Amino acid sequence: MRDWTAQRQADTLDELWGLEHRPVYTLGQAGQRSYLHHTGRIPVVETDRGGQVTYHGPGQAIVYCLVDLRRRALGIRALVHHLEEAVISILEPYQIQAQRRSGAPGVYVGEAKVAALGLRVSQGCCYHGVALNVAMDLEPFAGIDPCGLKGTPVTQTRDLGVTETLPVLRAALMQKIRQQLDGEEGR
Repeated sequence: MRDWTAQRQADTLDELWGLEHRPVYTLGQAGQRSYLHHTGRIPVVETDRGGQVTYHGPGQAIVYCLVDLRRRALGIRALVHHLEEAVISILEPYQIQAQRRSGAPGVYVGEAKVAALGLRVSQGCCYHGVALNVAMDLEPFAGIDPCGLKGTPVTQTRDLGVTETLPVLRAALMQKIRQQLDGEEGR
């Protein structure tokens, strides 16, 4: 992802990569080891993305956004807004009232975080992305302060009554992100 971004040319098309990770804690550039409590055998990987600490694992829809922000005349805050809005909009048909929080990137349902964001910008291009908890083992989140927010509960779409599978929700999320980035949302 980093190498792909470093090798981009002015005409390289933006890409979205959808995937799932094996169990791993990732520590962003602002992350502090004090946010790691009981990681057990799950590896901790330091990354170059922004943000604090999170957990990735099977059952989580991850979309990496490889976007040329300069070409799109898009700032990082606007990109964060678009990613959050994409998550919020795919949850709306299920009558889930998700929202963003000022000063705490990600998407929340009530007090619980359902999606995390972590981005990196290099030479005007973004990489890393968004992780939506779908149908996963949430127990590893208990070993950390998710996103550096002590006591923040974490939820997932399955626990919110959504029966759609991870591939279906990941595809919907990727489509909504494309719509947000291409300015089609709300037309």
